[in-house]
Amino acid sequence: MRRLGIVLLTCLTAAGCGQVPYSEEGATAEDRATDDARRTADLAGDKLYTARVIPGRDLAHRAADLDGVEVMSMTGASTAGTGVVLVVRVSGTGAPARPYYGEPVTVQRCFRMRFSTTTEWKDYGTRLVACPSGAALKFGPWPKTPEIPYEKLRKALPRVPVGGRADEAEVRAAVASLHLDPAISGEFATRGDVVGLVLKAKPYLSDAFDCVLARVAPGRTSVWSPSRIQRMPGEGGCGAGNAVDPAPPPH
Repeated sequence: MRRLGIVLLTCLTAAGCGQVPYSEEGATAEDRATDDARRTADLAGDKLYTARVIPGRDLAHRAADLDGVEVMSMTGASTAGTGVVLVVRVSGTGAPARPYYGEPVTVQRCFRMRFSTTTEWKDYGTRLVACPSGAALKFGPWPKTPEIPYEKLRKALPRVPVGGRADEAEVRAAVASLHLDPAISGEFATRGDVVGLVLKAKPYLSDAFDCVLARVAPGRTSVWSPSRIQRMPGEGGCGAGNAVDPAPPPH
């Protein structure tokens, strides 16, 4: 047993036993760092993936907003057809196979990725390329979505006593008094003694509307915002009809 320990110690300290390979495949710490960078690029691709048609610059802007991702170049007008090609720069870290054969290394690598309406999720053709010269692309702030004044609307709307009847003209006047941003649209509907209204805006590049619904009825005035699922296009959650006769929340 003592002899085995001496042999192991000798192999660790002397060159006579030969170097231990970094891995069975012979990958170096730098190879592993490059693989780690590729995984980071692919994860970024998963976050960027969309089946919708969006402008190429907007896709590049979204990529630049991701932590640890720099956009070095962008080609393509939109994700329609042949799509948009991004070259992104990311970092990766890799360690040697044996701790006593060096320290972990961190590298920066560039990858070419393509996104289009025909691209499948996780199939971005990620390919290692030489990093373009120059600085990463810079983008300004996104277009600002106007805030719908929930509390001001709630305070401005009329209260109708039990046995009374809501007046759409009064509801419209209350909304007009708020002097809303022109980007916020309004829709009104009257059914019986109830008036419903919706105020909505479409955030840039968002799938869901921002909307606030209100129902002015005898004995009660209610203001609320539907769930995200109900605020998706085609779901009807941001319609005045849903304010007059609210649909139950999805399970």
